[in-house]
This record gives sequence, C-alpha cells and structure tokens, in this order.
Amino acid sequence: MSNSSSITEFLLLAFTDTRELQRLHFWLFLGIYVAALLGNGLIITVIASDHRLHTPMYFFLLNLSLLDLGSISTTVPKAMANSLWDTREISYLGCAAQLFFFVFLVIGEYFILTVMAYDRYVAICKPLHYGTLLGSRACVQMAAAAWGSGFLYAVLHTANTFSLPLCQGNALEQFFCEIPQILKLSCSNAYLREVWLLMVSGILLSGCFVFIVLSYVQIFRAVLRIPSEHGRQKAFSTCLPHLAVVSLFVSTGMFAYLKPTSISSLSLDLATTVLYSVVPPAVNPLIYSMRNQGLKSALLKLIKWMQIH
Repeated sequence: MSNSSSITEFLLLAFTDTRELQRLHFWLFLGIYVAALLGNGLIITVIASDHRLHTPMYFFLLNLSLLDLGSISTTVPKAMANSLWDTREISYLGCAAQLFFFVFLVIGEYFILTVMAYDRYVAICKPLHYGTLLGSRACVQMAAAAWGSGFLYAVLHTANTFSLPLCQGNALEQFFCEIPQILKLSCSNAYLREVWLLMVSGILLSGCFVFIVLSYVQIFRAVLRIPSEHGRQKAFSTCLPHLAVVSLFVSTGMFAYLKPTSISSLSLDLATTVLYSVVPPAVNPLIYSMRNQGLKSALLKLIKWMQIH
C-alpha cells in the first residue's frame, strides 16, 4: 500500500507490449498529430492574415483551432514518446500538468462551441441585430469567458483530484492522465468528493448542450421559413460544419464517459478515449474547410502570395 506523498510517478497504459505494434502506434499518432498541426495551423494563419475573415464566426473558429492544437499537444506527444522508447512512466507533476491542460482546453473548446451556436443563432434568427449583439467587444468577452471558464474548471478539478490520498498503486488504465483513472487509485471513499464535483460540473455542461440544441431548433425553424431553396441551402451550409463538429465532440465524449460498465473493457476504453481526445482536433479543420468558400478562397490567396514571394 502506498500513499500519494510517496508516489513520484505514474505508469500510463501501453497500447501494446509488442515492439512492432508500438512502432505502428507511433507512426499512426504521428500522422494524426501532423494532420492536426497542419490543419489547425492553416486555419489560424488564413484567418489571421485575411481581413475579410475578421468576422465573429471566423474569430470563434480561430479560437477553436487554438484549443484543438493545445488539447492534442497535451496528450499525443507523450503517448508517441512512450511508444517509441517503450516506456510507460510520467512524473507526478507531469501527470498533474497533463490533466490540468487537457481539462482546461477540452472544456474551453466545449464553451467555444456553445458560443459558436449562439453566433449561428443570431446570424440566422436575428440578422438585423447581428452587428449589435456580436460586436468585436462582445466577441472578445465571450471568447475570454470560454477560456476563463475552462481554466477555472481545470484548476478546481486538478487541485481536488491530486489532493486525494492515493493507495491503490500508481498504474493508470489510460494512455494519458485522466480524472476517472486517478480516482480509481484513491483510498476508500475519499474519491466521492471529486465525484460530486464532477456531477455538478456535468449538470452545468448539460446546460450548455441544451442551449446548443435549443439554438438549432430555432435555427431550423427560421431556415424552413426562408422562401427560396437557394436561401435555405446557403443558410444551412453556414451551420452544417459547426453542427458536425459539435456532434462528433459530444457523441464521442458521452460514449467515452457514459457507456454502460457491462460493455466496458481496457481495449474499448482506449479506443473511445482516442475517438474523443485525438480524432476531433485532427478532423475539425477538414470539416470546416470542406464547405466553407471563404476559407478556401483565403487559402488560395495565401498560397498565391507565398508563391510570388
């Protein structure tokens, strides 16, 4: 039996013990990570450099890409290093930092997605008030609130989780430091404090989900009232990428955390965690760029400028 004061490192879950498969996991994660870096980096560069994209929708998309870059950089490089060098160790402070930044960035992303739903609601349901409700000052305040809420959420949960006495060893059943896995190492009923905190946080996050759903109910009603088919398609096309990103983010996250314990297993838990923590940051840029003519034209303009210079 050990306590948290004697733990200096944690052991992360290895994807496999076979050396060849470890190398395969490294190259697979490297491909996903490079795709996420390139995709999100391009979106950030294009939006920042093209003044035509300095609008609320693209401002929030830039924030989403920054959060995506941060969240995938928190978990994947360490997993890649462990697979490449056949290790499992992460220091106690490294684990705390990884948990903090992952929670901070993922919750911040969820709040940004909620703000983006409000942006689409105002743009389609209250177009005459768009400039008033979503001026530059209001956009900065909403983005700051999303980042700040994620930061406070992360501070609260990280401090609470790592204040628990740990007496169930130091082996985590996940490839990065995650709150539920650390709670499994806590002594007796000490983890119940964090469980209650997670439940309260879950209720607050559910409120954001309800807000997103209600926003889209109003959006669909407004789109269906547009007389021309071309107008309906144009209005809906501005919402489709955001709706796809929210669906991917929420569905994978809910399945990872709310799936029945009867179907839970190490391999399934690992796969679902990869789905919600690694795949969305890499796929989101593709989803947003596929149907967005503004991003496409700005990217072509940037490429031509780079060729000239």
